[in-house]
Amino acid sequence: MKERMGRIRNIHFVGIGGAGMAGIAEVLLNLGYSVGGTDLKLTSVTERLRSLGARIAEGHAAENLGEADVVVVSSAVARDNPEVVAAHARRIPVVRRAEMLAELMRFRYGIAIAGTHGKTTTTSLIASVLAEAGVDPTFVIGGRLESANANAKLGLGRYLVAEADESDASFLHLQPMIAVVTNIDADHLGSYENDLGRLKQGFLEFLHNLPFYGLAVMCSDDANTRELIPALGRRVASYGFGERSDIRAFGIERKGRKSRFKVESKERQEPLTVELNLPGVHNVLNSLAAIAVAAELEIDDEPLKKALAEFSGVDRRLQVHGTVTTAAGRVTFVDDYGHHPTELAATIAAARDAWPGRRLVVCFQPHRYTRTLALLDDFAQVLSTVDALILTNVYSAGETPLAGADGKSLARA
Repeated sequence: MKERMGRIRNIHFVGIGGAGMAGIAEVLLNLGYSVGGTDLKLTSVTERLRSLGARIAEGHAAENLGEADVVVVSSAVARDNPEVVAAHARRIPVVRRAEMLAELMRFRYGIAIAGTHGKTTTTSLIASVLAEAGVDPTFVIGGRLESANANAKLGLGRYLVAEADESDASFLHLQPMIAVVTNIDADHLGSYENDLGRLKQGFLEFLHNLPFYGLAVMCSDDANTRELIPALGRRVASYGFGERSDIRAFGIERKGRKSRFKVESKERQEPLTVELNLPGVHNVLNSLAAIAVAAELEIDDEPLKKALAEFSGVDRRLQVHGTVTTAAGRVTFVDDYGHHPTELAATIAAARDAWPGRRLVVCFQPHRYTRTLALLDDFAQVLSTVDALILTNVYSAGETPLAGADGKSLARA
């Protein structure tokens, strides 16, 4: 790939510790590029990159650019960031992370997973299925895949599996061979003029980046996603629980933190029985997307079933940190990244399934003032279903505080 990126040798990441940024940086390191980067705070993620050979600095300053040939920025990086300003002054190209991901994908068989919810888990499931099938995929995931102890890996095979980020519309840079849409919900509307219709149009444009021989894998149980199917001039594989889905799950049985179900499709003479090492109906849907991709790539059933049955999970997605015994009884600690009412509802339902009869205590930190204000009533409704609730201050993600969008306002709602 070095030759295909011309004279680019030194790549600098502003915000290198971010989940999406770190994965791309790791793949580029493994391709032999010289990688450096900065972040406001050093973490285990930046330490891992440093151990792989990346030059990491804490804080942002113009001199951190060094001999950079290109600067990669995340959507969280402001235009007046001193490194970005210095790069423009030196006429060094500044590109968004999705542009660099698109460059990685351009020379591979790209599989891009988009959707408001479930991207990380679905991407991880697809990567795990391909790895179990022995095709050694490259993957870039927005969370740490437990089985690989990393959120990215450079594989020797032809496939590249990656999340497609709609939050800043940068997923429009990607040109995959297979595009998955898990669902479309009202989030990140600031990038779409606060218009859900424009968000749906953005997803449609993303899907039209597929070549005419590509495949759109669409969750037909989600109304907003289903609405796009008639407008697609591409092959579609729909999945869900409905009778009209091309790939359909039925007969779901919940077994603690596992799910068991059957899958039928037009191509199958008899249903496939699947055991999934994840709780929650939403994860059954996520696994159906992986099954649809496996069918398109003609992956055999045995590695498919084994990968789903032995899936070890993703960091901060219903991640169990352990159980302790107190005077009041056993307490199991579970961490989840869900920060949208739809995600919270799915997480709460999955927890109820996984630990039936247990008291559910939730400690929730709202993420972004704009999201909290826009969805305040929805948050209140979902959070009212738990047995006990602890609310913290809002994590701003760089946003300016808004009146009526703090933890106290949510508590009053």
